[in-house]
Amino acid sequence: MVVLLLATEAVQSASPCSEGEDCTVELTAAQLFELAWQFEQDHEFDNAENIYRALAQNPDVEIRSEARFRHGRLLTRQNKLADAAVLYRAILDDNPDAQAVRLELAAVLSQMGDLAAARRQLRQAQAGGLPPDVARIADQYAASLRSFKPYGASIEIAMAPTTNINRATSANTLETIVADMDLSDDARATSGVGLKIGGQISGRVPLDRQLNLTGRLSSQTSLYRDSSFNDFQGTGQIGLEVRLGDWRLRPELGRTYRWYGKVPYATTDAVSLHVQRPLGPRAQIEASLALGEADYKWNDLQDGPVYNASLTYERAISARMGASFGLTFDRQGARDPGYATTSAGGQLLFWREMGQASLYGIIGVSGLRADERLALFRDRRKDWQYRAVAGATLRQLTISGFAPIVRVSYERNDSTVGIHDYRRLGGEVGITRAF
Repeated sequence: MVVLLLATEAVQSASPCSEGEDCTVELTAAQLFELAWQFEQDHEFDNAENIYRALAQNPDVEIRSEARFRHGRLLTRQNKLADAAVLYRAILDDNPDAQAVRLELAAVLSQMGDLAAARRQLRQAQAGGLPPDVARIADQYAASLRSFKPYGASIEIAMAPTTNINRATSANTLETIVADMDLSDDARATSGVGLKIGGQISGRVPLDRQLNLTGRLSSQTSLYRDSSFNDFQGTGQIGLEVRLGDWRLRPELGRTYRWYGKVPYATTDAVSLHVQRPLGPRAQIEASLALGEADYKWNDLQDGPVYNASLTYERAISARMGASFGLTFDRQGARDPGYATTSAGGQLLFWREMGQASLYGIIGVSGLRADERLALFRDRRKDWQYRAVAGATLRQLTISGFAPIVRVSYERNDSTVGIHDYRRLGGEVGITRAF
């Protein structure tokens, strides 16, 4: 029998073994890499993968990274893209400045259909610094992302305890022009633990070099023991992706359905235009404009046109960190001007990779004003909302391409109308894609 022992130094030559005796042969890491390569050439992929897995346990980070890199490329050849992405991500956890690996990760993400994440990895690679010849390759690759024919999917599942499921006031009574009204339990802040499920399926079909047909289905669901608080929102969109030089335009048509408490709550039809443009190798800017019509099932007085505009600037500060800043404007028309509102706000997001964890934080503030006072209340609605989120993805616990996530969030909505005045502290513990 021959036993292969992993070693990082050359082995002293040994005398031949007698017939029938066990012979232990130590191989260097280089010899094991050569053996794995030969297995690949012979299409004995299982044997090659077993060697790469063994080398990936080596205490030498260079050997470990090389094994993962070769294993990732082998998995990519077999179209096991998610597994390959996990390996590339593990290399970057050990060495965030391995920009060639980051480019490989970008290629895999693009083949999986996540072009936004692929472009983000390219920006990080360029922010970390690339040799001129590699930088040119990265630029060419960024320009060629439009030629892929990706179909992608993502999912996130989390347990979500919160102090205020329904974003309601904690007050026992509500001030009105008639008298103070007692609020029922389901109209007041209710704490609980829910199950949050978010997912998306997207596809892109090229029509020519500068034009793609796109489609997307997405949903967000929150489930609670008391089903009267269940909240489901699903959106379907179809559109085009047009490339004009550095500009990428995406006009879309979409419909959104929302159910609350197991019954239909609202339907919104919208037409939108999304615009994206890189600003040098490290940054990009995105803008969107949407026009729609909302149909509320419980109250026809809320029906009306919907307008939304947003502008976001994103920048890779280095290979390990980045930030974005966004501005939003929303207008909700209504048959009753008391329900018609105008709001605007800003949000700052910062993220950093630390070892095998990705950390991020969000702070945001927005203001909302109603056109007029609702007949029941003394004051016209005026809100200030403050929001903060901190979270982490813990890739050291990755299983089958998924990693644990933890989040903590706080909201404060300060309103002149008591029923909209609330505080909310929540957390989430779940799983998401590890790359």
